[in-house]
Amino acid sequence: MSSAESTQAAVIAEPHIEEHAHRDDVRSRMGMWLFLFSELLLFGGLFLMYSVYRYMHQTDFSIASKEMNTFLGTLNTVILLTSSLTMALAINAMQRGKKGLSIFLQIFTILCGAAFMVNKFIEWSHEFAKGNYPGSAILASKPKGQILYFGLYYSMVGLHGIHVLVGMTIIAFMLVFTIRGKITPDNYVKLEAAGLYWHLVDIIWIFLFPLFYLIT
Repeated sequence: MSSAESTQAAVIAEPHIEEHAHRDDVRSRMGMWLFLFSELLLFGGLFLMYSVYRYMHQTDFSIASKEMNTFLGTLNTVILLTSSLTMALAINAMQRGKKGLSIFLQIFTILCGAAFMVNKFIEWSHEFAKGNYPGSAILASKPKGQILYFGLYYSMVGLHGIHVLVGMTIIAFMLVFTIRGKITPDNYVKLEAAGLYWHLVDIIWIFLFPLFYLIT
């Protein structure tokens, strides 16, 4: 083959290579699932610790749980369940090529996360005003079981709140990527991964809510 023919073949082959650039979506999804599994192990250990302390101090845990604002806890549960639905719908909308609808649903999901954090701030402010926070003289005067309850409450719910903020940040990045056209009906794995993380955040709250608000 002559030099000119070789050059021409290379020019023809170059677009073909770019068009079929390899994107390993399967490994990306597996990596995300492994990360979610590590998060489940983290919270699973905390749930186990909670179970042990609750078994040891059943009466104190029951008394302390009555201090919780069940209405705000229920409202936050509804908010997160709604946000989980809108996130799933945002992914589905992108798969069907409805970019505008996906953008709207992503924004709505972020607003739901913000509403959750605002409610949590209101709830914690109320508890702090009553002196139910670690290190306060009022809490220190209560039985050991109630001290443990509030210690676990602020640790576990606070850690979950951090995950909510992280999830909101991730979805915000996905929103920007969607607007800029980096997430498309043919390339939505990043948005799907963000959705999986957000669903995990919701599932963890579904377990936290009855443990701290509904125990008797």
